[in-house]
Amino acid sequence: MKSTQNNNFDAIVIGAGFSGLYMLQRLREAGFSIRVFEANGDVGGVWYANRYPGAKCDSDSIIYNYTFSEEILQEWTWTSRFPEQAEILSYLNFVADKLDLRRDIQFNTRITSAHYDEVNKNWKIQTEDGAILSAKYFISGVGLLNAANVPNIKGLDSFKGDWYHTGKWPHEGVDFKGKRVGVIGTGSSGIQSIPIIAQEADHLTVFQRTPGYCTPARNHPYDPEFIRQTKANYSEIRNQTRHSLTGYLDQLINNRSALDDTPEEREREYQKVWERGGFAMGLTYNDLMLNPAANETIGEFIRSKISETVKDPEVAEKLKPTYLYGSKRPVLDTNYYETFNRENVSLVDVKRAPIVEITPKGIRTEEAEYELDIIVFATGFDGMTGPLFKIDIRGKEGVSLKEKWANGGHVRTYLGIANAGFPNMFMVTGPESPSALTNLPVSIEQHVEWIGDCIEYLRENGVETIEANVEAEEAWSKHCREIADKTLYSKGDSWYTGANIEGKPRGFLIYVGGVGNYRKKCDEVAAKGYEGFSLSTNRETVS
Repeated sequence: MKSTQNNNFDAIVIGAGFSGLYMLQRLREAGFSIRVFEANGDVGGVWYANRYPGAKCDSDSIIYNYTFSEEILQEWTWTSRFPEQAEILSYLNFVADKLDLRRDIQFNTRITSAHYDEVNKNWKIQTEDGAILSAKYFISGVGLLNAANVPNIKGLDSFKGDWYHTGKWPHEGVDFKGKRVGVIGTGSSGIQSIPIIAQEADHLTVFQRTPGYCTPARNHPYDPEFIRQTKANYSEIRNQTRHSLTGYLDQLINNRSALDDTPEEREREYQKVWERGGFAMGLTYNDLMLNPAANETIGEFIRSKISETVKDPEVAEKLKPTYLYGSKRPVLDTNYYETFNRENVSLVDVKRAPIVEITPKGIRTEEAEYELDIIVFATGFDGMTGPLFKIDIRGKEGVSLKEKWANGGHVRTYLGIANAGFPNMFMVTGPESPSALTNLPVSIEQHVEWIGDCIEYLRENGVETIEANVEAEEAWSKHCREIADKTLYSKGDSWYTGANIEGKPRGFLIYVGGVGNYRKKCDEVAAKGYEGFSLSTNRETVS
């Protein structure tokens, strides 16, 4: 199936991050012609663009990597528990070099449209500079968080200083020394960058709409013996993460309700996990994301920690979240709450006094104007669907993906991998897959391997097209919504639900049934000859 034309491929993949790099390796090894297109200047995806101060991973580094290559696992060594952006980018460059991937990646090239050609049964794909390409298979590896959200605040163009978004950070960095800096947003990028900026800036003003639940990362360098043991046990680590709930190594700590323990017992349990650091807080008890009363116990514990840490009681109160823990993504922090004890840091509650406009001198709220030299938008992304909607993707009869999801009243996919009406199109960690609630490399590997196996099956069986059935898609979407509604994940306003984007339809687009259960379901679908899909040869269609 090797293509002989430079503009005609078996598969075209968008994005050269974790997803695109492995998809390229997987299909190229199977003998397919494949080209990856990347808008940035090199590999890395989100880790290429997100270079803001303090940017780091919140998965333990020993599981934030590929596991398909034993050689790569043994040759690469992480330096610390939670690697910073530069180290993750170095890792992805190491993989790209090791596997000689760049020869099949076209950088600095943005894909503007991908339209399915029903006559030729292939995808016509256009780049920003007008080039037209074709591929039998169109695969999205755009990720969840690459459509930066800059709020539409009146007066931004009038600002005389400099402004930046954490998701599009200058490669040369930003000098905050002697500057009056304002950070808008206290999600993950804000919480990571604020302590670093505060150390440099003359004064930092934090504009907070909703406080976040932060727990300590407890980052530390790895010792050589730990690395040796890890490398000796990678097969066991791989198996554990692939069949876990979230793709992490952390397992449920107490298989009982938080309400079964006395307040004193709960305090001890939470304190142990607090000292350990990482994302295990939500696994302290089995009902923290099922029972609001149980959830309140972890919320109250974290709020008590804020009171202990922040010296000014008024500031401490502003920093205390009151929503359900976990209904917004919890954040691992390093000295975040401590930062508000600094004399050069101020906190502004913009829920109580909203931002009215950006002026030439700074930011004006309903109560005051704050003079600034630099504004940092730590306002996140149009997640889940945003990256897909940046491309004009059209399936059968010219229907766009955006139109399809709007017309149905909600986003719907089959397994988070495929869409009815869009033959031979696959999404890596798309909406309604486990995606954002997991350690993403684990979910990415599962998707890439499933898609790779599927495309090989189609070749071996002379299948021209594969397309999700409407009934299977509706059933999967309904299942995803039903299990999410049994939890507290869907009960909050967050980027999980699209609440951070003005006018965006609300919907919880993550499968919460667990990485292991999801893998089992996908494997069952494949084992049954791709149940829920219609497979077409030149002669017939099989559903």
